[in-house]
Amino acid sequence: MAKRHYIPVTADVPGAATQGNCALIRKVIRTALEAQGVDFPCEVDVFLTGDAGIQAINREMRKVDAPTDVLSFPEFELRPGELPSPEDADPGSGLVPLGDMAISMERVSAQAREYNHSKRRELSYLVVHSVLHLLGYDHLDEGPMKARMRAREEAILESLGIVRDQDKPNAAANEKAQES
Repeated sequence: MAKRHYIPVTADVPGAATQGNCALIRKVIRTALEAQGVDFPCEVDVFLTGDAGIQAINREMRKVDAPTDVLSFPEFELRPGELPSPEDADPGSGLVPLGDMAISMERVSAQAREYNHSKRRELSYLVVHSVLHLLGYDHLDEGPMKARMRAREEAILESLGIVRDQDKPNAAANEKAQES
């Protein structure tokens, strides 16, 4: 898979932006973009934080004073399946800025325990979820929009070999790999 996309990963919590986490995040983003037909160079900025950090962002940007697992800030107003144009690229970098995502690493750990799977799977799921938000998907309803988004999330995770049933027996090994 060509590394044509610029995906900076920053963190404000110690140990979040490990080499393993950054490599996984970049791989998941590239795979999700490819699966959605993004065939032009683009930029996605990733910020790893804790519950307090994401709560502050949530409060400032959405007026919701509560922590959450992931926040997505798309650059464009798209509908699912619609893509920005390569002409939307920044003239200086030549990259189409798709937007930003913020992930609470505390929520990653807690939700991995809650759903009985590895932190690797939970982090991958939240990254895919956020990429789909950047590309116009939403889940505000409990009907077709949510079902469509969920189906895309699972298809992308499956293409990465991150399948819920197969992940459980390897959770300890995945945790070890993620920490390196």
